[in-house]
Amino acid sequence: MIKKFEIKEFKIPKLKGISDKTMEEHLKLYQGYVKNANLVLEKIKKMSEDSESAYEVAELQRRFSFEFNGMRNHEYYFASFENGSKSLNENSEFKKAIEEECGDFDKWLNRFKAIALTRGVGWAMLYYDSQTKKLLNQWVDEHHFGCLSSCAPILTLDMWEHSFVADYQPSGKKNYIEDFFENLNWQIIEENFKEAVK
Repeated sequence: MIKKFEIKEFKIPKLKGISDKTMEEHLKLYQGYVKNANLVLEKIKKMSEDSESAYEVAELQRRFSFEFNGMRNHEYYFASFENGSKSLNENSEFKKAIEEECGDFDKWLNRFKAIALTRGVGWAMLYYDSQTKKLLNQWVDEHHFGCLSSCAPILTLDMWEHSFVADYQPSGKKNYIEDFFENLNWQIIEENFKEAVK
């Protein structure tokens, strides 16, 4: 029997700019990714027993990366709001690593925000590469095109329209990005970093 992915619960307080309704709908979307990731795996297992279904299995496997990454990216995203906005400690190991990589924390943050303004749907991501000990900014199309293999997500910013259009309109993308960082619990990002560098 395949062990199923489980829907996670998040303790998200009232957010600046991002309405309760948007968050409620967004969480439902996340739950759909979890359910679909499970469903695709079940279908792959069942169809793999039939040698005539090789093509369909290959296409389902392709679909699995979309559903799985949609699930995981959202888990990082929602977790970063938990327990309310908290600033980054000046002595944070994460902040020190950013400064070593980019020279200046604000310089890195502005670069990350610029990546988030990429046209199209997807994610602005900050990864940690354990092999080179580097922090890497990346744009990921949809959920899965452009993911960096073996790298751990540290910070994920959802830039699909469903995350901001109802509250900000299409022209308010920049305001959504600013509010995302005002709502962010940087201590969660610090924990993601500590976990990645273990």
